[in-house]
Amino acid sequence: MTQTIGKSFRDIFSKEVLLFVLKVTLISLAITFALLWGVKDSLNAFIVSYLSWIPWEWLQTTGASVASIALSYMVFIVMISIVTSFMIEPLLIKLAKKHYPEVKVVGTPNISTSLILSLKSAIIMFTIFMFTFPVMFIPLVGAVYMLWLWSILLKNPTIYDVSSLFIEEKSEIKGKTKKSTMLAMIAAGFNYIPIINIFSAVFAQILFLHYILGKEA
Repeated sequence: MTQTIGKSFRDIFSKEVLLFVLKVTLISLAITFALLWGVKDSLNAFIVSYLSWIPWEWLQTTGASVASIALSYMVFIVMISIVTSFMIEPLLIKLAKKHYPEVKVVGTPNISTSLILSLKSAIIMFTIFMFTFPVMFIPLVGAVYMLWLWSILLKNPTIYDVSSLFIEEKSEIKGKTKKSTMLAMIAAGFNYIPIINIFSAVFAQILFLHYILGKEA
């Protein structure tokens, strides 16, 4: 695990990865802005209505503000994850050839499957968040809760993207991704750091690449 994380950190600061992240970020920002601009009033009204069960008005107002910001932030993170999944293939192949020249590319991710997995993971994450988000206000527990939520967004789409490229026997995938939740939570930790959060999705992809193809898998 230590070697996997070390290799991933070295890769993420390479020129090709930095340029990739810049492109993904700009595209994701544009999509997020367009989506939220059209539904911001409805979204705020829904959150306020949802929090009407709270007996204290000041807590309703504070909770609504925090939930609106958190939800907008999540939309941005979701967009980064989806756009990364669409664009990551050439970068993963290049990094695989650099570190594991003996490994062959045996397939390619299906765009429809990749999109469905990303949207499904996003829906599951949003649904859980909307019904459990007060947990985020609990010290320490809230921090782990958010890491776990973000890991839901990253895990399955990333496993699919990486394994589709390099694993021919699908029966091998489960054995090579037995620590997938932990890896996804490590990558999700980037979301706690402003600006660095834009690296979370690509770091997850690179992390899984090294874990699946490296000796630690």
